[in-house]
Amino acid sequence: MYFVRHGKTQWNLEGRYQGAHGDSPLLPDSYAQITALAKDLAPVHFDHAYVSPLPRAQTTAEHLIAEMHQSIPLTIAPGLQEFNLGKMEGLTFAEVKKRYPEELHGFREAPAEYDPSAIGGETFPELIARMQPVVTHAVAADVTGEANLLFVSHGAALVALIQSLLGTPLAQMRKDGGLTNSSVTILATDHAQPPYELIKWNDTHFLTKKPEATDTI
Repeated sequence: MYFVRHGKTQWNLEGRYQGAHGDSPLLPDSYAQITALAKDLAPVHFDHAYVSPLPRAQTTAEHLIAEMHQSIPLTIAPGLQEFNLGKMEGLTFAEVKKRYPEELHGFREAPAEYDPSAIGGETFPELIARMQPVVTHAVAADVTGEANLLFVSHGAALVALIQSLLGTPLAQMRKDGGLTNSSVTILATDHAQPPYELIKWNDTHFLTKKPEATDTI
């Protein structure tokens, strides 16, 4: 299982929360980074790809698959969309810190304590409950036990999803840090139900430029 975070967007550059309802275009440089990722993944034969319905993820997936020069079945999976961040969406990190300091602290530092009810957002357990089945059903659908599966989604959502697939307790979801735009994280398993095995976390060695602070969440 190869989990790819979408390419960097204008709002990523501006330090804004995009969430499940916000979106902004990929930066021109992002296409070069996705191409670099494609060259790194090209030797891998992918049996199926699953992508978030949000435009930034779909654009990333389409460019990535085209640059790998593979014909890969592509499924739009609503369960892979980013966190619903409610009132935090569209705001800069600085604005969120000023208006919703408790929610920001829980979201970024203490997932087990995160309570988004005041902002109309989504909890970590709610996110995991909708994301995990996309992966477990995809794994179960592979009758060979040898398929390589591609998932293209979002930074905060992927951190929670992947850690949940590894069996990480909710309080420790941020223990390995965040994920960089156009990065790939690789897991493996020989059974449908978690826990899975971590092969690589947030791999960016192939990128053509050194990641900046706004590249990782």
